[in-house]
Amino acid sequence: MMNIQDLMKQAQMMQKKMQEEQAKLAEEIVEGTSGGGMVKISLNGKFTMTKINIDKSLLTPDDVEVLEDLILAAYNDAKEKVDAKMNESMSALTGGLNLGGIKLPF
Repeated sequence: MMNIQDLMKQAQMMQKKMQEEQAKLAEEIVEGTSGGGMVKISLNGKFTMTKINIDKSLLTPDDVEVLEDLILAAYNDAKEKVDAKMNESMSALTGGLNLGGIKLPF
């Protein structure tokens, strides 16, 4: 039977591994696209936009609303990919253990 000190050591090791994984994920870049690749947005693991690429054919005054919608869609696509990477990484780290909806600290 495990004593409380062993449990605390395991919890500390798990916490350290989670912090290392979070730091690694924060540096990863994910690309979201929309409009068949006409708008591309890159986000890091902290959801900070690091790059945006817009096809020049979208830069017309008459299509501002279309461009705005495509930028939003590309951002949301990238955000979903970052969320999926985080969930996958944390699930692998915890062995699929459900931590009751605990969110990452970024």
